Amino acid sequence: MSVDRADDRERDRRALEAALDGRGEHELFACDPALADTAAFCAAYGFALEDSANTIVVVGKGSPPVYAACVVLATHRLDVNRVIKQRLGRKSSFASPDETQALTGMAIGGVTVFGLPPDLPVWIDAAVMTRPRIVLGGGSRSWKVLAPPPILLTLPHAEVVEGLANPAPPRPPED
Repeated sequence: MSVDRADDRERDRRALEAALDGRGEHELFACDPALADTAAFCAAYGFALEDSANTIVVVGKGSPPVYAACVVLATHRLDVNRVIKQRLGRKSSFASPDETQALTGMAIGGVTVFGLPPDLPVWIDAAVMTRPRIVLGGGSRSWKVLAPPPILLTLPHAEVVEGLANPAPPRPPED
């Protein structure tokens, strides 16, 4: 690993630790940035998809746009067309990678709920809270956070939402 990448990784770790300070039990898990996307991460490091929770930024269209961060199990799909639209009060969609980067300072594949703007609503699908431990993005593609789900309730504007996401249909087996 180059010195610059090592420096970046250490800076990212310090920022993540600062965002997690005082929030309770957690563990940081270093990962190869090329394996940060959920399916690749779980396969490479032996984690179950059911225990992986993704942070997804959504946007309510209009002027001005409104945003929220949603925490959803990797085995579920966010209900943008019904639940998110209803909660935001307008037509809604997933925020683009550029919008997500501008709002959070984080790239897709590394977005975490820890360190988001303090006024951003955080909606947690109720299914996330049923897991004994979850794996979350760590703010960069080099880190993940392992923690019990109640850590999410330490965030400002965090709310558990029943039915925010639905189980994804099973994938057909690969040949």
